[in-house]
Amino acid sequence: MEKIQELPSLIEARPYLQQFRGSILVVKYGGSAMDDPALMDSTLHDLAVVEAVGIELVVVHGGGKSITRKMKEAGIQATFVSGLRVTDTESMAIVESVLDQETNPAIVSGLTALGCPAVGMSGKQVLRVEKSKPLKLDSGEEADLGLVGEVLFADANMIRDLLEQHKVPVISPVGCDKNGIAYNTNADLAAMQIAIQLQASKLIYISDVPGVLRDRNDARTVIPTISRPDVERLKEEGILSGGMLPKVESALDALRRGVGKVQFIDGRFRHSLLIELFTAAGCGTEIVD
Repeated sequence: MEKIQELPSLIEARPYLQQFRGSILVVKYGGSAMDDPALMDSTLHDLAVVEAVGIELVVVHGGGKSITRKMKEAGIQATFVSGLRVTDTESMAIVESVLDQETNPAIVSGLTALGCPAVGMSGKQVLRVEKSKPLKLDSGEEADLGLVGEVLFADANMIRDLLEQHKVPVISPVGCDKNGIAYNTNADLAAMQIAIQLQASKLIYISDVPGVLRDRNDARTVIPTISRPDVERLKEEGILSGGMLPKVESALDALRRGVGKVQFIDGRFRHSLLIELFTAAGCGTEIVD
């Protein structure tokens, strides 16, 4: 009888399995879901299930907390300006080492162990960038971020080739410019550019926030869906502000450029990815046109 009680969830998932089968899903994987071993195990299982049901999956990962720890071990003080890491040559060597040689292989290894055919890729293979312009500070001065790159576009041919082979590309947010110089990039924007080039059906950001909140101090006030006309009103009400505002604006840009839907979900909640994709309730905040 206990097994029979599991059937309703499978039945509920059926229309969503049919809807997403064969579609392209780009997942930006970051936050505590990468740093807590139990959460990482849960997320990797979710990703393996997504691949197993016939969804063409691409994973773009972050790794900022690991980079900061490694820099501290090397005696380098991490400096941030407007949330962006100032990256000199020494710091960039650590960024590349952590993202391409530690974090990326760990994700690939974890997925492979679950039977998911993952293939690791440095973003340098697909992300084309240029050096970010200096940031203007409130004081009027400018701050040079060093080896921080703005993602211009993603070369999707290699990614498509892997998807056609039924592989799961796992991509680090390290890009390179036309001269082959490596740059640290924003993983959210890297995932967005990849989703645009692939014309993905959905782009999901896994982070440490439940979604867009009406009351930023109350996680129960998640707004399930935000459409383009809602954005100006939410800005005027002060609901969309701070770090969430550029995230939503970049999501709207992705929608304008061919991505089907964009979702923000909380990776601290176990199996949030499966709940979002395969249940009627879903979770987090969906941005739609």
